[in-house]
Amino acid sequence: MSGTVVSEATNPKRESDGARLMAVANQKGGVGKTTTCVNLGAAAAEIGHRVLIVDLDPQGNASTGLGINPRTLESSMYDVLLHDVPMDDAIEAVAVRNLFLAPANLNLAGAEIELVPAFSREMRLKNAIAKIRDDYDLILIDCPPSLGLLTVNALAAASEVLVPIQCEYYALEGLGQLLRNVELVQRNLNADLHLSNIVLVMFDARTNLASQVATEVREHFGDLVCNTVIPRTVRLSEAPSFGQPITVFDTASRGAQSYRDLALEVAGEPKRK
Repeated sequence: MSGTVVSEATNPKRESDGARLMAVANQKGGVGKTTTCVNLGAAAAEIGHRVLIVDLDPQGNASTGLGINPRTLESSMYDVLLHDVPMDDAIEAVAVRNLFLAPANLNLAGAEIELVPAFSREMRLKNAIAKIRDDYDLILIDCPPSLGLLTVNALAAASEVLVPIQCEYYALEGLGQLLRNVELVQRNLNADLHLSNIVLVMFDARTNLASQVATEVREHFGDLVCNTVIPRTVRLSEAPSFGQPITVFDTASRGAQSYRDLALEVAGEPKRK
């Protein structure tokens, strides 16, 4: 794993103007990446931040998880990236105060290939977001579970990277390559990019393995690892099928409270009683 990215991230930089821009990335699938993006965004909106979630995953799970039907969209992130549609035209309000979504649909699956010959292909998302960045306090980009051009666009646009790591066997598998890519983007496209947070998710306190993984990750990454740990719960798994974040679907649940705590921690605010 790259020591450069981790060491530079211990003193995270924050741009003075515009939204805080964070890519939520992990090249492995099924690690709670979209769950974290949606619920962290909803919890941040709940405490008063104006939040935009950018769904950059062709599966569109962040979009459906916030109650948006991808089949009925007039414009999506595909149109923003490939057809120069203004970001404002693609943004949808969702049923959570202060929370907005730039949705994705299956058209985005072809973007990896279509972007190859495109002018300034790595910077298309950055250029699109620049025009609306001042309208939000926090922008979260839900990256696809790969390290292709869509993820490179997210890393080129973001100032921070948040990595969810599941508390299961092979938790760190592939993370080294992600960190190397972050460093490559940092060197060549976006000097402001840094790894700011690692979040332990899918934690099952009943198993020794989960505790062992959590200990290993904390030993390796130190202060980059958030104190808040997201538990594995049935309610967190059920919420997307109802098109709601956990803070709405089951507002008093452990999962909802954990994401509220995470939102406060990421924002640098004290926990509220």
